[in-house]
Amino acid sequence: MRDNDLFQLALGITPPWFVASSNFDNDKRRLDIHLDFKPGARFDCPECGAGGMAVHDTAEKTWRHLDFFQHQAFLTARTPRIKCGKCGVRQINVPWARPGSGFTLLFEALAMTLAMHLPVAVAARQFLKITDKRLWRIVFHYVEDAVARMDLGRVSRVAIDETAARRGHDYITLVVDIDGRRVTFVGDGRSADAVARFADHLEDHGGDASRIKQASIDMSPAFIKGVSENLTEAEITFDRFHVMKLIGDAIDEVRRAEVKTRPELKGTRYAWTKNDANLTARQSAQLANLAATNLKTARAWRMRLAFQEIYAQPSRGWAELFFVKWIGWAKRSRLEPMKAVARTMEKHRDGILAWFDSGISNGLIEGINSLVQAAKTKARGYRNRATLKAMTYLIAGKLDLKLPT
Repeated sequence: MRDNDLFQLALGITPPWFVASSNFDNDKRRLDIHLDFKPGARFDCPECGAGGMAVHDTAEKTWRHLDFFQHQAFLTARTPRIKCGKCGVRQINVPWARPGSGFTLLFEALAMTLAMHLPVAVAARQFLKITDKRLWRIVFHYVEDAVARMDLGRVSRVAIDETAARRGHDYITLVVDIDGRRVTFVGDGRSADAVARFADHLEDHGGDASRIKQASIDMSPAFIKGVSENLTEAEITFDRFHVMKLIGDAIDEVRRAEVKTRPELKGTRYAWTKNDANLTARQSAQLANLAATNLKTARAWRMRLAFQEIYAQPSRGWAELFFVKWIGWAKRSRLEPMKAVARTMEKHRDGILAWFDSGISNGLIEGINSLVQAAKTKARGYRNRATLKAMTYLIAGKLDLKLPT
């Protein structure tokens, strides 16, 4: 079998295209494969799809292909332009590459696979031997195309949270389909407008904001406003983790005030706010020594344990009884941070107790946040929000990328 025939089979080239020649340069570690089309070949118009168009003229183009062993490989072809009676002169689409790309489809499939598992800079420079800017262009194309084709018609329960784009007050908002376990929307900022943009995104992808019946959020006024105004049929459930974090923050306020006169509290911050299963041996020992004392921090900690018992109740009715008693206890505690958090909890009682009906939380979205932040750390940060948003969809969007195989 001749080399040209072998390359034609390997590349999957079909008529009217054929491999005209190949050239291997060992010094440059490069393989060039030249493609051509048979005389008299006719092509479809890339715009309207009309067939049987004669060639108007040609222009030579080159595409980077998968490496041939350790050597870079390139395809070069005389690429026809046709003259369509309806659309005018148009460049045809070749079967081995997408329009406007300098890479073959198989190269881009490899590039996307690497981008999903490695930092883009590493995948680009160490494996693909291209600039990270060129790899980002590939990533943006496939992610944007897949997001445009998202079907959100069945989404009815969502979790909404923010994650840091970079240091400082720079965030993106994530909306997760709880039942589909995937990111459905990544928006700029963490405002009510971000939720409004999600509602528009939902409508654009076969969904309906009125079909969203449950939404898990933190107690951010912006998210409360965004859900109330844009997902009007959704019952809000305040995420259990964020509720407990508010109490943990209040305990730490008590500790920071008390440590000025009780030095034994130094270095005990996390011991008071972790669950028993997550305590280190040192933290367990600290609690064993301090929990039974008359410390104000110990009293606040016992309130935290009591509040956790609310979530262990067999029904919403029982939970509400415990909740009311806890609010009264905290308000009488003479611990200002605990009194303040009690007022916050009382104000948001319905959303806290809604957990007993919905059973939803932001646990899934917290896991996704961890994956996104881990990817960001490995990449040593992303250049801008656009790159972070693209990677978030790629990591957690369960996208149909329609990559060639």
